[in-house]
Amino acid sequence: MERVSDSTLKRSRKPPGPGPMTTIADVARHAGVSVATVSHVMNHTRHVEPETAERVRAAIAALRYSPNSVARSLRRGETKTIGLLLPDNSNPFFASVARQIEDAGFVSGYTVILCNSDGNAEKEERYLSVLMAKQIDGLIFAGSSDHARVFARLLPSVPAVLLDREIQSVNVDSVLVDHDHGGYLAGRHLAGLGHEKIGVIGGPRDSSSSPARLRGFARALEEAGLELPASSVVDSDYHFAGGRLAMEQLMAQAPGITAVFACNDLMAMGAVTALRSRGLRVPDDISMVGFDDIPYAVTTWPPLTTIAPPLACRPSPPRGGRLRFTPPAAWRPSPACRTGRAARRGRRAGRAPHRGRWPGAGRGHSAARKNPRWQSRRNRTA
Repeated sequence: MERVSDSTLKRSRKPPGPGPMTTIADVARHAGVSVATVSHVMNHTRHVEPETAERVRAAIAALRYSPNSVARSLRRGETKTIGLLLPDNSNPFFASVARQIEDAGFVSGYTVILCNSDGNAEKEERYLSVLMAKQIDGLIFAGSSDHARVFARLLPSVPAVLLDREIQSVNVDSVLVDHDHGGYLAGRHLAGLGHEKIGVIGGPRDSSSSPARLRGFARALEEAGLELPASSVVDSDYHFAGGRLAMEQLMAQAPGITAVFACNDLMAMGAVTALRSRGLRVPDDISMVGFDDIPYAVTTWPPLTTIAPPLACRPSPPRGGRLRFTPPAAWRPSPACRTGRAARRGRRAGRAPHRGRWPGAGRGHSAARKNPRWQSRRNRTA
């Protein structure tokens, strides 16, 4: 009987087979070709005879070989990954943004790593550290507006883009929506329908979007000769439940309002729920306008009037290594809200509604007909 010694075990080698430790050399031996040939078949870098290529592919399948992405990244100096840090991907607005980014990345061969910060600065910093450790090739960031220190640390090593955010003290590209213009459209719409006492449900004051939307909205009311007292503005958190609570507070401190502008659609839908619990109908008793044009906006009854920022671009196949975007031919407006009952009573009492120059004002057209304009610019440090 043959005795197996320790030295025999050390000299013996396990034949290549399925498993996580299979190497490209194992594939080459199994197919009877060189390692270089296996590499050419996998990367399509050189012509290989069809029969040989088929043997290589059969060996890869038999051994369940998967290339070592870490080693490949070290050799190439890139990981083909992009970090995407969002406040909350459960928000339909950010879910739509994430999908557009993922689709665009896929066209160019990039994988997107998604992180949700919940607006928490500590989570943002931890996620940024994790993404940097993974050697991402780029970062798209929509987080806290006061993260200049973190960005100053990471920018020298990775390209970054701020999404709908601005950090004035850091030299970084930003993609912005014109929130001021969107708020202005909402104000012109409601003033054009004849409303004189209008409430606002705003988002967090420390965000960059909500204050800008409020400024544009207030400017439109001022042009219409209307005021927006502080008691008619309630800040919330951009969530459904927050919108419902804010609507309850708004009804308590600003009784008699006939219209509401909510700074995003989720809060608008929460506000509609609060109104229905009081037996009030939208838009017959109170008109409602949201912002973001999320897919759920058309599922409410009646469908929510909303400001629609131009989010989607259809990614076209890259030419010459650069990704091109083809903008949609047209943006479809969301269904309109109608003139509220109180505003109609004002007409019968002889108070003519304000009619601005915006096309469709007072005729039930949606404020979403005109979209806030995307801006792409580079912030410069002083």
